[in-house]
Amino acid sequence: MLAFSIDYYGIFFGATQSVELFCTYVKSSETERKERMYTSSLMKQILSSDNLNRAYLQVVRNKGAEGVDGMKYTELKEHLVKNGEIIKEQLRTRKYKPQPVRRVEIPKPDGGVRNLGVPTVTDRFIQQAIAQVLTPIYEEQFHDHSYGFRPNRCAQQAIITELDRMNDGYDWIVDIDLEKFFDTVNHDKLMTLMGKTIKDGEVISIIRKFPASGIKEDDEYRESVIGTRQGGNLSPLLANIMRNELDKEMEQRGLNFVRYADDCINMVGSEMSAKRVMRNITRFIEEKLGLKVNTTKSKVDKPQGIKYLGYGFYFDSRAHQYKAKPHAKSAAKFKARMKQLTCRSWGVSNIYKVQKLNELIRGWINYYKIGSMKTICARLDGSIRYRIRMCIWKHWKTPQNRARNLKKLGVPEWAARRTAYAKGYARVCRASDVCEAINNKRLASFGLISMLDYYTERCVTC
Repeated sequence: MLAFSIDYYGIFFGATQSVELFCTYVKSSETERKERMYTSSLMKQILSSDNLNRAYLQVVRNKGAEGVDGMKYTELKEHLVKNGEIIKEQLRTRKYKPQPVRRVEIPKPDGGVRNLGVPTVTDRFIQQAIAQVLTPIYEEQFHDHSYGFRPNRCAQQAIITELDRMNDGYDWIVDIDLEKFFDTVNHDKLMTLMGKTIKDGEVISIIRKFPASGIKEDDEYRESVIGTRQGGNLSPLLANIMRNELDKEMEQRGLNFVRYADDCINMVGSEMSAKRVMRNITRFIEEKLGLKVNTTKSKVDKPQGIKYLGYGFYFDSRAHQYKAKPHAKSAAKFKARMKQLTCRSWGVSNIYKVQKLNELIRGWINYYKIGSMKTICARLDGSIRYRIRMCIWKHWKTPQNRARNLKKLGVPEWAARRTAYAKGYARVCRASDVCEAINNKRLASFGLISMLDYYTERCVTC
C-alpha cells in the first residue's frame, strides 16, 4: 500500500520523490523510451505514481467545468487521497466505469453550434494519465504534416508548410472539411486501429469505455454508440489516431498535404488534378473510414479563395510568391470582439477595458504574426483608439467636466468649451481637439498597446 501525502504536489507519493521521479522521466534515454513504447503492459505505466501525479497537475492546471457529478477540479486532490487505490484497482481489473459526459453547446461564428462533452474531473484525470503514456507511442507513427493537437506543433507551422508548397508551384488547393468528425467516429474502427499498436487488453478496455460512456443533457441520459466527444483529455489523441489513416493514404498517393485536426488541404499543380484528388479522397474518407465530408465547406480553389486556420492568402507580385495574412472574416471577428470590449455602456472602468483589449491584441498578434498585416494593424489601431476616446468622453460625463479636462490637456479654453457642448459621441471623438487632447502618446501612457508596434516587434518573415 502506498503512503499518500498531499503536501506540495505529491499525491501518490511524497513531495521530494515526486520531483525526483518527474525529473527522471524527463531525462529518460531514447532506449528506455522505446522499450516503454513497445511493451504490452501499458497499464502499469499508466498507474505509475509519477505518471498519475503529472496527470493530476495537468488537470488542475487546465481547470475546466465540473461534470455530471458536480465535482470541481479543486476537490480532486481530496477525492484521490481517499479513493486513489480503489480507482487504480478498478482500472487493473477492468471494473472502472466512466460516468456520462455533460452536454454543452458552444456557438460557432457561422451560426451553428459545437457539441462538447464535459467528463467528470475524475474521468479527465484518468484520460490524462492514459494520454501521457500513449502520446509518445503514436507520435512515432503520425505524419510530419499533421499539426493539430500534438506536442511542439502549432497552426503557424501548418501555414508555413502550406506556403512552401504553394510557392513550389502547387497552387491549386483541395480544401477538405470533415463534417462533425468527433460525433461520427466509429468505435469499432477506432478500436481496431488501436489494437494494431496497443497490445494491453486492460488499456484497450478502458479506452473503449470512454467514447461509449453516454451523454447527459437536461437530466436525460442518451447512449453514445458513435463519436468521441470533444472536451475529454483523450479525445484529441483518439481523433488523430483515426485521421492518421487518411494521412497515410494521402502520403501513399504522393500528395502534398497539410492537416490540422479535421481541416485538411492538398496542394496540386492543376485544376484537373485538384478535382480528381477531391473525388478520390472523398471516396476514401466516406467508404474506408466511415466518415463524412462536409460538401458545403470543402472546395477546389486557388489560394486567394481559401480560408485556412483563420488565414487568407494572396500573391505578392513584387516578391513573386504567395504570402499569408489574417482572413477578412478573422479581422471582422477581432473587430467585433474589440467593439464589445469598448462598449460605452459596459459598466467597468476604462483601465479594465484597456487591460482586456491588450490581452486580445497580444493573443491575436501572436497567432497571426507570420502573416503580413501592417496595414490591417494600422487600421485597427485607429478604430481602437477612436472607441477608447469615446469611452473616456463618456466617463467625463458633463460639459463642464469635459471642458475642464480638455483645458488640462492643452486645448485652448474657447475650443474646449465649444467641443464640450457639442452633440454626438462619434462626431466629437473624431474632432481634432479631442484627438489632440487624447492623443496616441497619452493613450499609450494610459496602458494601451499599439497593434502595429506589437506586430512589428514580433512578426516572423516567411
